Amino acid sequence: MVIKMRYLKEKTSFQYEINKSIFVAIIYPLSDVDDIKKSLEDARNSYPKATHYCSASLFGDHQEQQTADDDGEPSRTAGIPILDVLKHHDVTNILCVVIRYFGGIKLGGGGLIRAYTKAAAEVMRKASFFEKKYVPTFKITFHYKDIDTIDRFLNEKATVSGKTFTETITYTFYLKPDILSINEISYLLIHQENLEPELLFIEA
Repeated sequence: MVIKMRYLKEKTSFQYEINKSIFVAIIYPLSDVDDIKKSLEDARNSYPKATHYCSASLFGDHQEQQTADDDGEPSRTAGIPILDVLKHHDVTNILCVVIRYFGGIKLGGGGLIRAYTKAAAEVMRKASFFEKKYVPTFKITFHYKDIDTIDRFLNEKATVSGKTFTETITYTFYLKPDILSINEISYLLIHQENLEPELLFIEA
């Protein structure tokens, strides 16, 4: 089964308190792996003097690159739980930083895992995502007498990106998501050319 990856729309944050420790979760969209370092610096600058800046990231269309950092918390109590939350949401090109201001009460290993998991899960719940989808793109040529029929079809099922009017009419367009063909109008066409698919960003 092919899993559709989702991409974070914009930086999002969430904050809560447990046993006097304050947890601030921030998720960042990543355009490249260098953004991980920049985003971590942003988190540290935005929330200075915190006790821990734990993080996890996923990058690549198939989540090929993964990181997890406990930043001083006991091993596997912060970075891995955050990473597991990201994986559960089928997202990529994303960094999640969970900042902790220690309140003086130790949470224990299990408590830390639950606390970091909750922080990551809640910020993901607040966030907006989109999917990438490639859709068929065409260039067609047809007679003026057929323009009304073709326009009706395209207005409903496509986005037209170019029009040329000479002795005949030429349209360039890409289909809306989930529309796969133009068979309904193919009998009206003088010429049909399949172009490179168009990449769309669809709210997920």
